[in-house]
Amino acid sequence: MTGGDSAVQNDKPNSPTLIQEEVGDVGGTQKVTKLASSVETAGADSQQPAPDPPSAPLIPESQQNGHVNNHHHQNGKEAARAAEDGLAVEEVGKGSPEGTKADKDDQEVIVIQDMGFNIKVVAPGIEPFELQVSSQEMVQEIHQVLMDREDTCHRTCFSLQFEGNVLDNFAELKNIEGLQEGSVLKVVEEPYTVRESRIHMRHVRDLLKSLDPADAYNGMDCSSLSFLNVITEGDIEMKKRKRNDSDSVDCTPPDYVMPGAKDRPILPLQPISKDLKTPQCLKVLTASGWNPPPGNRKMHGDLMYLSVVTAEDKHFHFTASTRGFFVNQSTQEIFNPKPASPKCWAHSLIELLNQISPIFKRNFATLQKRRVNRHPFERIATPFQVYCWTAPQMDHTIDSVRAEDAYTSRLGYEEHIPGQTRDWNEELQTTRELSRKNLPERLLRERAIFKVHSDFVAAATRGAMAVIDGNVMAINPGEEAKMQMFIWNNIFFSLGFDVKDHYKEYGGDYAAYIAPCNDLKGVRAYNGVDIEGLYTLGTVVIDYRGYRVTAQSIIPGILEREQEQSVVYGSIDFGKSVVTNDKYLELLEKTSKPLKILPHKVINDQNEEVQIISSVECKGIVGNDGRYYVLDLLRTFPPDVNFLPMEGEELSEECKVLGFPRKHKHRLACLRQELVDAFAENRYLLFMRHAALQLMSIRQKKATTVEEEQKISKRLVAAAQGLRSPDLPPKEVNDEEENSQTKEEDPTNQSPPTTQPEGEQPSSESKAIETKESRESDVDAASREVINTACRAIGSLSDSEFDVRFNPDVFSPGVTHPNPQGDQFRKQKQLVKDAAAFLVSHQIAGFVKDCIEHSITAIDGQSLCEALHDRGINMRYVGKVADLLSQHKLLEHIHRIAVSEMICRAAKHQFKTYMQGVEMLCLSAAVSHFLNCLLSTFSNPHPQLPEDFGLNMNKKKKNKKRSRHYPIANHVDREWASLSPQDMWSNIKTEVKEYFDFSLTCDSCDSAVETYGLQKTSLLREICIKCGVQVLLREYTFDSKHRATFTEEDIINIFPIVKHVNPKATDAYHFFQSGQVKIQQGFLKEGFELINEALNLFNNVYGAMHPEIAACLRTLARLNYILGDPVEALNNQQKAVLMSERVLGIDHPNTITEYVHLALYCFANQQVSAALRLMYRARYLALVVFGEDHPEMALYDSNIGLILHGVGEIDLSLRFLENALELNKKYHGQRSLKVALNHHLLARAFSCKGDFRAALMHERETYTIYKSQLGEQHEKTKDSSECLKHLTQQAVVLQRTMNEIYKSGSQATIPPLQISPPSASSVLELINIINGIVFLPLSQKDLDRLQQRQQVLGNLAEKQAKDMPAIKEAGDQESSAPKVPEEDDAKATTADVADADDGAAR
Repeated sequence: MTGGDSAVQNDKPNSPTLIQEEVGDVGGTQKVTKLASSVETAGADSQQPAPDPPSAPLIPESQQNGHVNNHHHQNGKEAARAAEDGLAVEEVGKGSPEGTKADKDDQEVIVIQDMGFNIKVVAPGIEPFELQVSSQEMVQEIHQVLMDREDTCHRTCFSLQFEGNVLDNFAELKNIEGLQEGSVLKVVEEPYTVRESRIHMRHVRDLLKSLDPADAYNGMDCSSLSFLNVITEGDIEMKKRKRNDSDSVDCTPPDYVMPGAKDRPILPLQPISKDLKTPQCLKVLTASGWNPPPGNRKMHGDLMYLSVVTAEDKHFHFTASTRGFFVNQSTQEIFNPKPASPKCWAHSLIELLNQISPIFKRNFATLQKRRVNRHPFERIATPFQVYCWTAPQMDHTIDSVRAEDAYTSRLGYEEHIPGQTRDWNEELQTTRELSRKNLPERLLRERAIFKVHSDFVAAATRGAMAVIDGNVMAINPGEEAKMQMFIWNNIFFSLGFDVKDHYKEYGGDYAAYIAPCNDLKGVRAYNGVDIEGLYTLGTVVIDYRGYRVTAQSIIPGILEREQEQSVVYGSIDFGKSVVTNDKYLELLEKTSKPLKILPHKVINDQNEEVQIISSVECKGIVGNDGRYYVLDLLRTFPPDVNFLPMEGEELSEECKVLGFPRKHKHRLACLRQELVDAFAENRYLLFMRHAALQLMSIRQKKATTVEEEQKISKRLVAAAQGLRSPDLPPKEVNDEEENSQTKEEDPTNQSPPTTQPEGEQPSSESKAIETKESRESDVDAASREVINTACRAIGSLSDSEFDVRFNPDVFSPGVTHPNPQGDQFRKQKQLVKDAAAFLVSHQIAGFVKDCIEHSITAIDGQSLCEALHDRGINMRYVGKVADLLSQHKLLEHIHRIAVSEMICRAAKHQFKTYMQGVEMLCLSAAVSHFLNCLLSTFSNPHPQLPEDFGLNMNKKKKNKKRSRHYPIANHVDREWASLSPQDMWSNIKTEVKEYFDFSLTCDSCDSAVETYGLQKTSLLREICIKCGVQVLLREYTFDSKHRATFTEEDIINIFPIVKHVNPKATDAYHFFQSGQVKIQQGFLKEGFELINEALNLFNNVYGAMHPEIAACLRTLARLNYILGDPVEALNNQQKAVLMSERVLGIDHPNTITEYVHLALYCFANQQVSAALRLMYRARYLALVVFGEDHPEMALYDSNIGLILHGVGEIDLSLRFLENALELNKKYHGQRSLKVALNHHLLARAFSCKGDFRAALMHERETYTIYKSQLGEQHEKTKDSSECLKHLTQQAVVLQRTMNEIYKSGSQATIPPLQISPPSASSVLELINIINGIVFLPLSQKDLDRLQQRQQVLGNLAEKQAKDMPAIKEAGDQESSAPKVPEEDDAKATTADVADADDGAAR
């Protein structure tokens, strides 16, 4: 949905956003959701009751008839229906147990009343029909349903009447008096206005284009591609028809999918459906040249004129009047607005076209049937635009609506704020100010934030492209092109160049290019903390045609005054002049601990000490709206000293060994937030370990009571959390005060204070009190010593508490610190160095270790990047990571991906500067030339220059102001055309060395392919995705030495690369985390209910389509399958695949995984043919993305081999199983349990073929591995031994038969061999094992015992979490306890998921 451009039903921040019902089953009769504190922390909450399972969907799929599908708003691209949660809320119980914080540990029990009922709808011209609705819905949602139903979709201008009264569009059904089960709503046609007639025309256009994939290929209106139903040919839709279709299965895979195939074709990436050809209803529907109606015709009700060419090639001119549409007597040359004879009139355009064109009537009916039969997820708009790197050559058709959208601002008739642009800043900030006291309020707030944010991202993207294309006038047109700034649609745009030498000391243009992304990370961090009263700007960073554009919402009043007058906090000159503000200090103090930012002082140009709680670059501006904004957050996190060489500063030995510090292209290199958090958690663990050692030493030196140890531990925990223990007096307090305070605070001291009369000797009781006071004093001293020692050991900034926070300005040039030689400042510097050393010694080493253990499965550059970022490792370290990976033969596949990523990133850096020298006329020629130099074997490619290029070359632009349309150099040169492959690869080698410190041993694409095992198709995909290039869908010949691979006709489009902060659905995320914890503990049913509830909440916030909803659906499908419901598993997984294709991309790594899971569930549902097609698709996508030499391919081949074995295609099966065996041997070792299982699968296949010699050989390998790894008594070893005996018997029988033949000649009769094909259940069992799914056959007694054990573990974990919340996550990382799988479903969980090795072992 294009922000600012799409037709939104209500743009008020608190207005409901339309949300898909079917996805999350929102609605039903009643729902109870319980959000306990354990859910908030995603902790072990085994004692908490799970939410009741959500009720059934509000409208059954069979009745929906498109009800939940893409409800066309005025621009036809808004997503789905609303599950409005202006919910009837009743807080049943709200209270906190004694001694807990009221606002943290409250248990909210929200009862959501949502009554569903049926109403009858009476519309003109059709039979009345029933519609199921919810009391929470609004009238406008029924409007949307009717505009999408097959029989009422042609109406847009109508009202709904109940008992003669027109219903308000924004009224909730529950507020309409008398509306109940069986009530009748009447559809009444209303008079048109110009606006309504244009909306109607747009809606008709959208209906006619509803099956056309052009918008998805062009990256428009949040359309995207999905090919699942093309792949399966609709088999999955036949869920009710359970059948074993193995008899009619066409098992033969395409040649390019077979193991060992060298070709990597691109055409199958976007398979063509048999019914892809949309039936043509009309040739032309466009606004007439006779518009607008003259004054006298306006008086007769004429609103606009349309020109139509029917499929029969007849030309008509229509009049849109207030009463509807009619055919007039005008022609192209003559204006005659009077009605034609015979008179053709209808209220809707569709009805009128049905009257005049029989082909239209027939084809439109066909189109509608196909439209409503499509899966809802194929039609709903995605929240953010997804672009595809390949596209076929599409026919370009006449489309007046598209033309109008392209050349007008689209800021009028379809917006619901008539006559004005959207105030993005006000919308973004107002949504953040919404109340968040309880669950419904938080859902409403997060949904409003997400809706406005997605609209803003779309508007910012469109604006940035307009700026670079030269279609927006600069606000400072007299300045040099690089310094120009722009405002469009209330969004401020600036280019990523160093304006006025602002970043001169930090790396010039390189620093200016990287600063917006650093700023975006800062915005993400402050938004994540979400402090009330502190505001950030809406920020989007767009890379397009080699330029980086930053789009920001505009602070009210900032354009009316100079920057110096606006800034009340921070510095505008990198620390020379610094100002502060008490209100900002108060607000930023709240962010100090979560963001690990140390409050510190700097000295400004007037020699004054100024307190700040951020980097000096962070600016605070109070807008005219009274809000406190922070911006320029590019150095929110500490500098990365490994890339910041400084005189007199020594790094740790481990950093020096790796060649650090290294000079980088800019001096803005910062550590990632994930690294800062991981470092703090690691130091927390060290702190607690040192303290534990100290306590042990105290215990050994002198006997301490349990009470005293508890007191020391209590103070230790308080210090670890950065708090002073309430019962620990300051050092200056005298002994009497200390003793009295200790007595007051110690709950075990029940003795009342006694006063000794004068002259009386102290009794034994008073002596005991003195002794106790003395011991208390010792305890205080011991507490201090334990805390001080632990603090010193881990480098805490405070000696009395755990304090790991960073001064982001500690190494900033130009910033003056009050006492740079002092001990405290030295500690601050050391902490930043320690964090950089931690990244090198701990995080990178940990990443490599995880790769060796196969807990990381990177299959392309993006997944590698995400895996590194999750551990806080910046991509500039990928060269060091690659060097470490190269030392391990088992990690060859990840090393290959790392090298490929460095090459593509270096090429992207070159593409950026290359494209800035290209004018619009030569874009396709320049991009094709770039790709030829990068990928083609042809050594001397020449760009195809336009014919008039030479004319332009000689014309020097005298007026610099004319160049404002090209934010580039002021002359056109052909430097880009002189680029050669040799120059390209020389530059790439240099860039990889300078940027990543990695030495490439190749000087061309061919040598790179040969040296590192890369494939050109994968490189093309990566470079297109990174640079935003879309190429023609055709087969490319990369290895021709006589002609270039690409021509300018192969470059279809250039897309923007958009970076933004994705708002989070916090409650839904916590439910999801808690559900995964439950699954890990073995409580599958409770976990299922929590994740189902998370799905509902995700739908409430994100709408129908989002990657996190896909993750929920995948997990639910997995649980459905394990809990014995394969049909529902198939249903959920189908949605997950469709959603992954739509929101991530058709060849995204997650999409490949989703295909594999869906194939498994298809096989379990006896849809063998569909399962094979899905596995072939997954294998093909994997071949395009990363090639055959990868451990994941072994999993895919094992699946395919097993399914083929199950349907009797033994020879085909053997090819896949043998390939899987070779890959597993290579990446898991000869003695791996995976290899043993592969040998067993091959033994089964060979035995079915009658080749018992080969079967025996493989089964012996299996037995040998099991015996050595598991021991002779293990169940698997015994099973393998039995299998060997059976095979031996079969082999002996066969040999005897053969001997008989030799002896008696051809007269011998051969008894039939006892070879039975495997049963479907045995094949499915093995498929489950290799996919890491193990059904544990536990008795009820075993289950009860397991649950009791998990209960105890859960209670311990909960207690530990309460005592030391900050250590919990770090503890999880350090311990060997299994984690819940999110992306890698093959990791072990207690009850349902096991590693394939373990599965084989069982």
